[in-house]
Amino acid sequence: MTKQPKFKIEWIIDLIKEQEPERTDLIEQLENSEMKEWFKQAYVRFVSGFRPNQPGSEWQFEENIELNHPTEGIIVLDILKDGRIGGIEFLKYIPHY
Repeated sequence: MTKQPKFKIEWIIDLIKEQEPERTDLIEQLENSEMKEWFKQAYVRFVSGFRPNQPGSEWQFEENIELNHPTEGIIVLDILKDGRIGGIEFLKYIPHY
């Protein structure tokens, strides 16, 4: 049985420190996250995406931040209006990309 490869949150933290060093808010969020690693996949959600951008929804999108990883390619952080990271998208694992 082959072990499925995992992605570690420290790798995202290192990319932010290198490529977006002024975003200490994001670094702090990830350092305090309970999720420290996950199986490699197209999207990792930190906040419920139920009814995005609708009144009362936790998901209120503000901006994307793109990071470049040497082996994983482009990684997109979805930042919400309250400054939280809503999710992390790994374009390499999206079939149509």
